[in-house]
Amino acid sequence: MARITGRTILVVGASSGIGAEVTRLLAAKEVRAAGSACLDIPGDALDPRSAADVATAAVDTYGSIDVALLNAGQGPDMSMDEVSVAEISQIMALNYGVVVNYLVPLVQQLGSQPGGGLIAHTNSPAGLIGVPRQGPYGAAKAAARTLLDAARVELAPRGIRFTSLHPGFVATDRVSTDGLPKPFQISQERAARYAVRALEKEPAQAYFPWTTAALVRALRVLPTPVSSLILRRPASR
Repeated sequence: MARITGRTILVVGASSGIGAEVTRLLAAKEVRAAGSACLDIPGDALDPRSAADVATAAVDTYGSIDVALLNAGQGPDMSMDEVSVAEISQIMALNYGVVVNYLVPLVQQLGSQPGGGLIAHTNSPAGLIGVPRQGPYGAAKAAARTLLDAARVELAPRGIRFTSLHPGFVATDRVSTDGLPKPFQISQERAARYAVRALEKEPAQAYFPWTTAALVRALRVLPTPVSSLILRRPASR
């Protein structure tokens, strides 16, 4: 973690799950107890004004934002023959709208700093393939990935870098009873270690664990009838 020691890191969605564990790892287990400075900023990530105020508060306190991890989101089990328009819109807001709310003020801030900075986003393999019962969530993640891919190319001359994290199934409290099959599931502590490593190395795309990454790559190159058959079997259980 030496590469990000002494830098200001904004974690959006740090109250639980991967975000909370990343925060603990970055400060050697416990933030203030380890001697690091920490600012808790409550805010409504769905409100653009509130998101901008969070970024402003971080800069006012520490002078800059060197790394931002956009981790807030939700991916509940949703069957396409039962989901409503309002529910799909809500999932889009939680997983795409939140990214936009923070991305715009962060681009303005990092673009004004010497050396720019890194914006990372917790995406998902569901944003790469059509995972049954995760359609709305996957669509939102795909939109966020495309937006950041475009921003990466456009904003590189200003020193703003982008990393998309694609964790597989992670054993958080939120998903423990959702009924979805979870092949190659990993603990949130392990997922956080992968995430911190990505924040250090700054790849454009970070896929983990390797077992899930290999499965997704295979499904993307297989003929559609074959990949659909593979995806349909566990979803129907």
